[in-house]
Amino acid sequence: MTALTDLTIAGMKAGLAARDFSAAELTAAHLAAMAGARDLNAFIVETPEIAAAQAAAADAALARGEARPLAGIPLGIKDLFCTEGVQTTAGSKILQGFVPQYESTVSGKLLADGAVMLGKLNMDEFAMGSSNETSAYGKVISPWKARNSNRELVPGGSSGGSAAAVAARIAAGATGTDTGGSIRQPASFVGIAGIKPTYGRCSRWGVVAFASSLDQAGPMARTVEDCALLLTSMCGYDPKDSTSLNVAVPDFTAGLTGDLRGKRIGVPREYRLDGIDATIAALWDQGLEWLKAAGATIVDVSLPHTRYALPVYYIIAPAEASSNLARYDGVRYGLRVTPPGGNLADMYSATRAAGFGAEVQRRIMIGTYVLSAGFYDAYYTQAQKVRTLIAQDFEKAWDVCDLLLTPTAPSAAFAFGDKADPLAMYLNDVFTVPASLAGLPAMSVPAGLSADGLPLGLQIIGRPLDEAGVLDAGLAIERAAAFTARPA
Repeated sequence: MTALTDLTIAGMKAGLAARDFSAAELTAAHLAAMAGARDLNAFIVETPEIAAAQAAAADAALARGEARPLAGIPLGIKDLFCTEGVQTTAGSKILQGFVPQYESTVSGKLLADGAVMLGKLNMDEFAMGSSNETSAYGKVISPWKARNSNRELVPGGSSGGSAAAVAARIAAGATGTDTGGSIRQPASFVGIAGIKPTYGRCSRWGVVAFASSLDQAGPMARTVEDCALLLTSMCGYDPKDSTSLNVAVPDFTAGLTGDLRGKRIGVPREYRLDGIDATIAALWDQGLEWLKAAGATIVDVSLPHTRYALPVYYIIAPAEASSNLARYDGVRYGLRVTPPGGNLADMYSATRAAGFGAEVQRRIMIGTYVLSAGFYDAYYTQAQKVRTLIAQDFEKAWDVCDLLLTPTAPSAAFAFGDKADPLAMYLNDVFTVPASLAGLPAMSVPAGLSADGLPLGLQIIGRPLDEAGVLDAGLAIERAAAFTARPA
């Protein structure tokens, strides 16, 4: 029998249904894999007792014939999701010791569908980062190594713990969140699939906020079908989230065919950046050929305001972050630092100085500046206007195409410390940010390897609420690419 941790989620479901193995055995195999891969630092908190109890409940449900769709499937939960009775830190020192008394809607839906929680996955602090170097609990290390090199590589961010755990076969799947590309970029870096659904498809209730108009939860797994399985469980209207969409949730696995006959795939010419890596450009062209072979027609489209996406994102996201993070002041949550003889304001200052890392402080300062009197209209209001133009570009594109295909990231995974300049780090999001600003569904699928033998992903962007179309195109690429490489 194939090693249990090598099975896809669909394979695990089939094996559990056929009684080839039990949920307890499946969970035990993953807990053992976790113990053997602690050098990756993928988990902040491991929950083996909870996992064992949930696996036993799944086995009982299977025996009764009452198993839910994810019964016995071992998952990791990004530490941005509040989990009842389990520490939730958002990768920050300021929330160390915070134990929620409630469950986030998304993680609650997964658990209600029978999933087993292995633990809380490491991440960039408050989801601010593209490399997982900003976590207060140490960096996450990618299970991949470049050919003929022993340098440790980043797993991408901010969902780097989720990406590393899934790629290393520690977890069958994981939750991620995507504000500017934090599901898609790490998925590309480690050779797995990940989808950010339409803004509002998944509830944000119980998810620690970074930038509220951009944050969106989504699944990360090793195959497109597995992402579809998890997404079906995660989506749904939630009256506790005012931005939650009250629309029906289809079974995203039911319509997966990989048949793209009649579909038009747009190629945004503005994504052909000067100096783009030749291997990535060639893979993009190969992806278009794969989609043509699946029946699609390729069309040229223009998204003229794409060039402004990154600066717009790095005005809006820090502005919203500076507002959201104002609640962490030492009064209600986590860390409190009280200077001797200090007053309340001194306590606020000391707590925030000690609790927030350098990147979070940088973004709070940027956000506070662009929201300040005299600069609000010059920066924040202007950025929102340009954001509308970026969204309108996509709306016009849908007149001539059904989906867009682009690279996911401008490079393969890089080594720790190679991008010390924050601006160089922010450029990692150049292909993913536009879809985030427009609130569109977008997915990364592993499609090939760099010259150094590292994974590269392709991104599919779809119309609002067309997750099914995005997944179907993802399946077509997955089948054509036949990506079987894995970390050594």
